[in-house]
Amino acid sequence: MQARQKPWHGVLVATALPMDERLEVDLDRYAEHVRWLAAEGCDGVTPNGSLGEYQTLSDDERRAVVRVALDAAPDGFTVMPGVAAYGAFEARRWAEEAAEAGCPAVMLLPPNAYRADERAVVGHYREVAKAGVPVVAYNNPIDTKVDLSPALLAHLHAEGLIVGVKEFSGDVRRIYQIAELAPGLDVLAGSDDVTLEMVIAGSPGWISGYPNALPRSCVELFNAAAAGDLATALPLYRTLHPLLRWDSKVEFVQAIKLSMDIAGRYGGPCRPPRPPLTEEQHQAVREATEKAVAAGCR
Repeated sequence: MQARQKPWHGVLVATALPMDERLEVDLDRYAEHVRWLAAEGCDGVTPNGSLGEYQTLSDDERRAVVRVALDAAPDGFTVMPGVAAYGAFEARRWAEEAAEAGCPAVMLLPPNAYRADERAVVGHYREVAKAGVPVVAYNNPIDTKVDLSPALLAHLHAEGLIVGVKEFSGDVRRIYQIAELAPGLDVLAGSDDVTLEMVIAGSPGWISGYPNALPRSCVELFNAAAAGDLATALPLYRTLHPLLRWDSKVEFVQAIKLSMDIAGRYGGPCRPPRPPLTEEQHQAVREATEKAVAAGCR
């Protein structure tokens, strides 16, 4: 873990959430996972994101996950929870609770209960900004059907509503457009399988899924790319890419949890409605994970 300029810089792991055989949240295992990620060199965690199955959690479970992450985090290790909710008032409440608990920033999807227009998006971020904690937007037009375009991000940034964006469109050209329209807005790599391209282009952070399974190699990849060391970064990226591309698939939670199991961590099951991987998917993830581990990834 290296010193970073801002809390949302560096490698922040969108943490998977361990469930026991009854599909109850295993908070002890989660605390150990957060401590392990810090020890392996990651810069922070982003609990209560999609990978953390936040949509299936009760309010009490969401609160407990943030509390446990904060308690487990060493000094200087960021806990930046997702505060997504169907309504802006609820999202603002989650942001306020995160700020009161000591989180230095939060991550916020646009409204996604319906295909919101730009006025609704701006109103949503205005409401949550009232919590007074820095907001990193999350652009995931694939799942939310709401696109935080470069122009819209520039609007949100100009109003002081956001400090950064987790960019998950998969379009690596956007980082250049955003830099032109909104200088000073941090564009964080969001899709694991375009990380190298985004970091080379200037992303100061990576909100990432696969470090749950292979944190040291993912941190090495980010640091090498940020330093312009392509001799190190590119071969490692090629080795990891068959896994990293699962982060953009529908079954990304199940795939990452399976990779964790294979790599010697506890991934475990997912809550419904996510079903187990098919036999073909299971075999593909297993083979890719075993190949990465055999190549020295960890």
